[in-house]
Amino acid sequence: MNDVVVSVRGLVKRYGEVEALGGVDLDVRRGEIFGLLGPNGAGKTTLIGIVAGMVRATAGSVTVLGKDVVRDYRETRRAVGLVPQEINFDPFFTVEESLHIQAGYFGVRLSEERLTEILSALDLAAKRTAMTRSLSGGMKRRLLIGKALVHEPKVLFLDEPTAGVDVELRQALWRYVRTLRDRGTTVVLTTHYIEEAEELADRIGLIDKGRLLLVEDKAALVARHQGMRLQDIYVSLVSRREPAGGAA
Repeated sequence: MNDVVVSVRGLVKRYGEVEALGGVDLDVRRGEIFGLLGPNGAGKTTLIGIVAGMVRATAGSVTVLGKDVVRDYRETRRAVGLVPQEINFDPFFTVEESLHIQAGYFGVRLSEERLTEILSALDLAAKRTAMTRSLSGGMKRRLLIGKALVHEPKVLFLDEPTAGVDVELRQALWRYVRTLRDRGTTVVLTTHYIEEAEELADRIGLIDKGRLLLVEDKAALVARHQGMRLQDIYVSLVSRREPAGGAA
C-alpha cells in the first residue's frame, strides 16, 4: 500500500436521479502517469473533483497519501494540483501575479527561483509581465498548469489539458508531463483522446457512464488484446459494458 498515493473505494456520486459515478474502486500508484479515458459525460471530471475536494461524494471514500479527503482536507488539498478544463483566472492580472496569488492560496511564498523554473518549463518567460487576457489559448492552458504546480503537489490532475489546442502545443505539453513524472510527480490524466492516453500513460483506466470498465498496464492491455490499438479495445469494451471488477 505504500506505493498507492490515491485510493478510491465504492465511490458514488448522484445529482438527483442522475448517477455520475456508480461505485468506483481505483488505486493510483506513486510516480506513474495514470490515464483515465472515457467520452464526455463518462464521470472523469466528477471523479477528480471529488479527489481534489471540490465535489462531495454521495457515498464511498477517497484517500490521498493515506489521508481522507473529507476529514483531512487541509493535508489532501495541499498534496493535490488540479488543472481544470475551463480557463479560470482573473484577466486583469499579469502571468507573474497570477502565479503568486495562486501560491498564496496554499500559504506558499513563491521564490524567484521557483517562479523562473515554472515560467521557463512552460515557455512563458517572455510573457511574465503580460496581462493574462492577452495570452493565446495555448498560453492560457500553460498558465493553468503553472498555477497547479506552484505548491509542488505530489499528485497532479490534468483534466483534458489539451482539449482544443493545436498539435504542436499538445506535443509540448506531453513532453512536460513526462518530465514531471520523471521528477517524481504522480500524474492523473483524464482525456477522451485515445492517442493521448496511448502516448503518455503507464496504466489506463477506461470509464463509461460512471463505471470503470477496466484498469490495466497499457502494454499488458494491448498485448492481451493481440496487438489491437487502444481505440479498438476501448470501442470493444464500451460496446460490451464489461465492469472492471477491481482496482488494479
